[in-house]
Amino acid sequence: MKLESYWKHSAPAFAPASAEWPAKVDVAVVGAGFTGLSAALALARRGATVAVLEARGCVAAEASGRNGGHVNNGLAVDYPALAARIGTDGARAWYHAFDAAVDTVERLVREEAIDCDFQRNGKLKLGTRPQHYDELARAADRLRRDGVDSDLDVLDAAQVREEVRSERFSGGLVYRKSAQMHMGRFSHGLAQAAERAGARIHLDTPVQTLKAQPGHVGVHRLHTPRGVVEASQVLLATGTSRHGSYASFGWLRRRIVPIGSFIVVTAPMPAEHAQALLRERRSYTTVANIHHYFRLTPDHWLVFGGRARFAVSSPQSDARSGEILRQGLVETFPMLAGLPIDYCWGGLVDMSADRLPRSGVREGIHYSVGYSGHGTQMSVHMGQCVAARMAGESTPQPWDGRGEWPAIPGHLGPPWFLPAVGLYYRLKDRLQN
Repeated sequence: MKLESYWKHSAPAFAPASAEWPAKVDVAVVGAGFTGLSAALALARRGATVAVLEARGCVAAEASGRNGGHVNNGLAVDYPALAARIGTDGARAWYHAFDAAVDTVERLVREEAIDCDFQRNGKLKLGTRPQHYDELARAADRLRRDGVDSDLDVLDAAQVREEVRSERFSGGLVYRKSAQMHMGRFSHGLAQAAERAGARIHLDTPVQTLKAQPGHVGVHRLHTPRGVVEASQVLLATGTSRHGSYASFGWLRRRIVPIGSFIVVTAPMPAEHAQALLRERRSYTTVANIHHYFRLTPDHWLVFGGRARFAVSSPQSDARSGEILRQGLVETFPMLAGLPIDYCWGGLVDMSADRLPRSGVREGIHYSVGYSGHGTQMSVHMGQCVAARMAGESTPQPWDGRGEWPAIPGHLGPPWFLPAVGLYYRLKDRLQN
């Protein structure tokens, strides 16, 4: 079992074009995940000089390359509860932002001819208890009634069993606008596209400190081991990264919690076995706080993930979480008990307190973070949106106008409280079930 991301291992390694260290640029992008690469592409297309500064030795090194391969529409929070809190119009707009985000990914794949197995097979949200079916049916009815999403299908337990070879599920809700793709090949293609447009990507270049240049409005100095670069504008697209000084990046860190999510990939199955297992080859996710998500690759590997443990990712932590996921996989699909696990890895989700993204400008520095496990599509979309804002365009931003963003109480560094959070959600799932 390889303790590494299947997406990165099965994709070509991106090698940046050689470039001299820039003394000055129009825009410095901190982080070469999907937000940073998407923004770099959009800004370079507009004629800006762009330097992407990535702490790790590859693009999409963190959440962008360490997820389950889903490109899903739909919110990370309950739509009716959100509508009750902010109003139907606001909740509808945020739901549609995720629809637009999937469209953005598809558009870039098409425009840049990125070979990443992008497929709109839809998503099936699965209930594991009888009451979940009723909840999913009510959610679908509310989404239709509010004019939010009419492209939905509610499946009962028998209909789910026709599609998913498992006795575990009580029903499901199909979201037809959702998609999936190979994350490693997408990131490779997106990085190549950004470079073709004129952006320069510098790997192994952590930003240690970020300071405004005294006496020079709109000039920022970014200090790295390779040297200093001055930028008229800066985009922080760092997710949960802990690189750089707390003085420079602490404001974001106090507002984002890094939550581990873990994934295993089985050995490939014969084509007929894979087709019998998941007939429609959608993306699948279960209804729970400690949930599972899974899908097939085009060449018949099963990608199966979940929260597993409330812990950060490390080789030891990934291996322990992998064993928990193996148990969950066999409980879901007993016929796969003897199928080997070929890959196991973990990643960090940049979770906001309300599980909704945050994007804005603070002290002249742009940021977009907090995708809360729904970042594949939204990060790409927000890279495009933030680039438009940085270019001075009046394009509406999906997450503007959200008001103050308070720090998470007691969160000053490492997430010491994760075990307690995990215990809370496990108890909540048990009581709800």
